[in-house]
Order: sequence, then structure tokens, then C-alpha cells
Amino acid sequence: MAMDRYVITGKQRLEGKIRNSGAKNSSLPLLAASLLVAGKTTLLDIPRLADIDHMIEVLECLGARVDTQNEAILVNASDLSSCEVDEGLMRQMRASNLILGPLIARHGRVRISKPGGCAIGSRPMDQHIKGLQELGVKVKEKHGYIEAWVDQLQGSTIYLDVPSVGATENLMMTAVLAKGTTTIHNAAREPEIIDLQNFLNKMGAKVRGAGMDVLRIEGVDTLYPVEHTVIPDRIEAGTHMVAAVMTQGDIEISNVIPEHLEPVIAKLRQAGAVIIVGDDFIRVKGKGRIKGVDCKTMPHPGFPTDMQPQFMALLATAEGTSIMTETIFENRFQHVDELRRMGAQITVEGRAAIIRGVERLEGAFVEATDLRAGAALFLAALAAEEATVLEKVGHIDRGYDNLEEKYRSLGAKLKRVSS
Repeated sequence: MAMDRYVITGKQRLEGKIRNSGAKNSSLPLLAASLLVAGKTTLLDIPRLADIDHMIEVLECLGARVDTQNEAILVNASDLSSCEVDEGLMRQMRASNLILGPLIARHGRVRISKPGGCAIGSRPMDQHIKGLQELGVKVKEKHGYIEAWVDQLQGSTIYLDVPSVGATENLMMTAVLAKGTTTIHNAAREPEIIDLQNFLNKMGAKVRGAGMDVLRIEGVDTLYPVEHTVIPDRIEAGTHMVAAVMTQGDIEISNVIPEHLEPVIAKLRQAGAVIIVGDDFIRVKGKGRIKGVDCKTMPHPGFPTDMQPQFMALLATAEGTSIMTETIFENRFQHVDELRRMGAQITVEGRAAIIRGVERLEGAFVEATDLRAGAALFLAALAAEEATVLEKVGHIDRGYDNLEEKYRSLGAKLKRVSS
């Protein structure tokens, strides 16, 4: 990971138009799902990110041929040579576990080491494994490896203890080629699940119910290669929306699906921002100091945990006191200490952060500890007095495509310095 730094001069009012990129959290499962079919899958509007590069390396390690042409990624998984992924690759990214389902569905076996990713809390694989076992898969876990194999996948009824996004995606991709019907109860309802359903159904699968808490999947014998455009990234869009408010700016963001951003829009309006919603764009204007609001992260359609750090940066300069409750990840307050260096007044009690708004943040030397914490500090730096040096921006590269160019076009003053 490149450990470059940003030097950011704050207090610049951001205004203008930018285009939102395709969704990272949708692109990763779609790339994994391309392993289900022999032939060439074409995916459009995939963002250029470190995590996408890692996933492409994982596919290539399995023997798929991957070509990148402008905005398109072509995956040819006709002849896969391996069902095992190198441990070094798995450790680089959490979402590499999404190859479990497709490989079992297509080849009946897989061996992977347990994945890595951002250190924001435990994200166990138990829901994935329990669901696979319901479909008839034998699973052996030892020495940090997961080995799984099956002769014939059998449709089944699966109850998830928590609406895990990764487990829902993995089980959908496994069940599409199982014999009979699979029902997944307490499924995750995120927009990325709907995108995966649409992609699988284009390929000839029979999946319905995405966006609800019960999914029904009727197994089919084969799937066919298709072309598909990934949905826009709602977390990137939410980050730009917060940037507009924090810099008293006026930003129009195109390539968005406003329904996916309803909880973020609602909270920003409650805090006093002006938001104009179009069919596929959102315009956000900051006017005056915002009011503090209480916020609680929840599985979709609640407030997204991936927007919690950015929102905390915003509330650090709001009028009054706000409470941010994090219910998804137990270790997702690593940005708090760094925001405090910039003058934020935040105290953490268990899973709640109490934020006493200050009039302004001060530039400082700060460090990104994970992807969204990095985004929060980036936003804080844009609004702060004087200059901020933000270290370890390699974390931010994992989730934001072309960040510098987008923000320079809006009037931000920043430069990237290679370490």
C-alpha cells in the first residue's frame, strides 16, 4: 500500500460539479460472480481502486484472464486452473472471501486462508460457513485456512443470525447453481445485494427478493456471460455531500441513485443543509453553521456504518452536542483520537461517541487508520484552519477513485507527497 501523504490547505469553499464513481462494494461481488460462468463477462463503470486491483489479482491467481479497457473490465473465467488463493493476497482484503461461493458452485471445492482488510472490528466468517453447510458443503477450518468441498449443492432454508452483506452475497452466488430452491431469511438488504441479483438474473439465474429480508433462489444448471454496469457508489456520494456542508460549499454530484442515500439526505437536512434531489443527481449547499444531530448506524435501510466517521467530522463543528452510536462494528472509532488532534471535542463511552461541537477545527499532523477514517480526516482537513498533513493515504485509495482531481476541480487546495 502506498503510504503517501496529503498536504491540505483548509477553509476553501468547494463548488462545482463532479461525477460519482461506480460502487466499490458492488464491484467486488460482481467480479467474484464472474467466476460462475465460462466465457467473457464485461463489467462497466468499475472504479479504479486498490481493492479492485487486489480482486483482479485474486481472479488471475485462479486462472481467469482479466483485461481492462477504459471503463470496462473483461473477465474470462473459461478455464480456471486453481481453487486455492495465495495467503498474501487473501490478507490484503476482506472481500476476497467472496470467491468462496462461486468456486464451490462451479467446481465443488475451494481452499482459502481467512481474509484481512480494515481493522475496524471482528467480521467473522461463521455466517458464511453455516449457510454453506446448509447447502450440503463440507467445511474444515484449521491453521487459519478454510477448506470446503461438495458433490452436489442442495437447495435449503438458511437463517442468518445477523444480516451480513458478505454472507448474503456468498450464499446467493452458491445457491444459483444448487439443485432445488434456497430461501435466505434475515438477508442483508443493501443496494449492492440488488445489483448482484440483477447481474445473476441477467446471466440466467432465478433470484428474487433482493432489498427485502427474504431471498428466494431457484437453482439453474448453467449461467451465461453478460455485460453489466455497476451501480453508483453511495458512500462516495455521501462523502461528497458532507464535504459540501463542511466547506459551506455548493456541489452537484451526478451518477447517483438518490433512494440509496435517503438516510444520509435525511440527517444532513435535519442538521440544516440544503439538498436538491434530481433523478440521477444531488446538489448540496452548506449555509451557516449546522445544528448537532444524534445518529445511530444500522443495517440498510438505516444510517450506513461506512458514513459514520465522515459524519463525525461534520458534527465536530456543529452547534451543540451530538451523539453517534455505532451498532455494526465495535472498533470503529479509531478516527476519534485523530480528530481530537484537530481540536474536536469527542468522548467515547462504549459504542457511543459524544461530540461537543467546536467553532472550528485546526490543521494538524494526522494519520488515516482505515479507509473511512481516512475520508473523515480528509473532510476535516478541508474545513480546518491552516494546513493539515494527512499521513497513510493509501487507506483512502482503497475506496475513492480519482479523489485529488475531483476535489481540485471543486477548488480544494491539496497536494499528494510520495513518501
